[in-house]
Amino acid sequence: MPHWLDLMLTSLLPLLRAGILFTVPLTLLSFALGLAVGFIAAITRLFGPAPLSAIVKFYVWVIRGTPLLVQLFLIFYGLPSIGIVLDAFPAALIGFTLNVGAYTSEIIRAVITAVPKGQWEAAFSIGMTWPQAMRRTILPQASRIAVPPLSNTFIALIKDTSLAAAVTVPELFQAGQRIVATTYEPLIIYIEVALIYLALSSVLSTLQTRLEKRLSRYGGHMEAAS
Repeated sequence: MPHWLDLMLTSLLPLLRAGILFTVPLTLLSFALGLAVGFIAAITRLFGPAPLSAIVKFYVWVIRGTPLLVQLFLIFYGLPSIGIVLDAFPAALIGFTLNVGAYTSEIIRAVITAVPKGQWEAAFSIGMTWPQAMRRTILPQASRIAVPPLSNTFIALIKDTSLAAAVTVPELFQAGQRIVATTYEPLIIYIEVALIYLALSSVLSTLQTRLEKRLSRYGGHMEAAS
């Protein structure tokens, strides 16, 4: 067996273990929490009072205008200077959640405003309240539009979690760094890490495509029925 193949096979289990125990949970939790933050931020910016809307705009401006790595460093290495000490995983989770929240808030805000104004008027004309109109009319239509950009954000997040290695989270990329430190084979190990990320992204891209096709068929059926 070639040396490079033997090294890849030997390293595969530790890399997969790190991915399953840290990369996947960090991605799922960050995206779910970030999506909730983004939804609240988008609704506040669109329909909230001016002071709260201004706070949300400032939050989005700061997060989108600074690198994610800097944000992680501020949370993990910066906050202890003012007495706030966080473990690596919670610090990374907070950083990714805030980052995802800012970007998804813009996506959600855009898709809600993309729903024609007539849909609001139609909902109100049959006696729906604002929450009912949002839940039954606006969000179902906006969600179909939001699937591609939100899916892209999720796929990008999987790759971005490699930055958590910089704040000592033992995820997939840091596991690769540790193996490199003992084997002195950076090219082989980092290629293997890249292939694992590529496989994850490819699977999710395929699922995204199928979901988009299914929603497209559903949307066409609904339009034809109407």
